[in-house]
Amino acid sequence: MAEKRVNASEPFIKTFLKRILEDLDYGLYRAGLKKMHPHIRVMSIDETIDEMLNTKKSLVRFGDGEVAMMRGVNLKLQQVSPGLVDRMKDIIGYHDEDLAVSVQDIFDGLSLYVPASRRFWRSHLFVCRKFYEKLCNPDRVYASTAFSRCYITIDDKSQCAGWFEKIRSIWKDRDVTVVEGPDSWSGVCNDLLSEAASVRRILGPARNAWDRYDEILSACREEAKGQLFLLALGPCAKPLAEDLFHEGYRVIDIGNMEIEYTWFLMGATDKSVGHAPMTEEQRALYESQIVKRIGA
Repeated sequence: MAEKRVNASEPFIKTFLKRILEDLDYGLYRAGLKKMHPHIRVMSIDETIDEMLNTKKSLVRFGDGEVAMMRGVNLKLQQVSPGLVDRMKDIIGYHDEDLAVSVQDIFDGLSLYVPASRRFWRSHLFVCRKFYEKLCNPDRVYASTAFSRCYITIDDKSQCAGWFEKIRSIWKDRDVTVVEGPDSWSGVCNDLLSEAASVRRILGPARNAWDRYDEILSACREEAKGQLFLLALGPCAKPLAEDLFHEGYRVIDIGNMEIEYTWFLMGATDKSVGHAPMTEEQRALYESQIVKRIGA
């Protein structure tokens, strides 16, 4: 049998054709020739931050990772679980006025983002538009998920300093409980949480936090009702935000805001830069703030 020859240009051609289809599809959509039914309305970053700053609303955020998981894709830090997927599909429907839900601000243009991100979101919409149409609530105006990723992929970075200043004011003089993985270190090596009156931490597993959900929720319930919860626990944070909200807590799902703020402070131009190591003083403070470790 003759050996099958591999054409080295095939991957390039497939990618090229895929991009043409994505661009055509998005162009038709933006021209109004391929409408979303219903059309999804999303606040700006400024409006989202102001909503969190000037009201007592809670917020749960959905990024591309959560959307991928709801479509059956395993993520690096969380495998698909039917129970988790069902919860997220319900939550993204935005049922309660005071539990704001965020999605990415991509439905009325992509000029907010750097060119590489515009390409990514065109591709994302090409695959996921009908998924949003099916699950999102046409009677709500969604918050912007970009409020917590408001630097590295933003084209006009002149606004970023003002955004982060307002974000830090959301928890000014508040007693904060951070629920995060063991490698997040939210506000440890920078001043992200310096405006808070106090900081307590509940550490969940680095991977598959949903498997320990009952333990995480139980630990959160031990916190005082006046605590403001900041969640950085991937897809598991979505049901956790909803459950804590219904139990009378204020909850803000901040996602990957810590690394975004780190990039902003460093003036980073790409995502290759990570955390600086903790100093001994920072490590001691961090350890003193931990009130519960669950699989971490």
